[in-house]
Amino acid sequence: MVEGRKKSRTLRRVMKKTPGKKTKKVYLKRKPGKAQCADCGAYLKGVPRERPHKMQNMPKTKKRPERPYGGKLCSKCMRKTIIAKTRTSKTSK
Repeated sequence: MVEGRKKSRTLRRVMKKTPGKKTKKVYLKRKPGKAQCADCGAYLKGVPRERPHKMQNMPKTKKRPERPYGGKLCSKCMRKTIIAKTRTSKTSK
């Protein structure tokens, strides 16, 4: 009989091959949801879906794209924001 904590769907079931060439069901924690754009809600590209302990050990350059607002806004919204800021700064001068 399976343990009670493994019956719920909080853990995901994965079939893994053992060194003895048998497959065994392993229970792993689920990954977090995809990162979303703060403006339009689109899924962000270049941002990994990893558990917090793995993200801590990852270098900063692997956590988000190397551009302004990387990891917060998608590329379309980033362009719109930068264009809007340049327009307001030119008109105020």
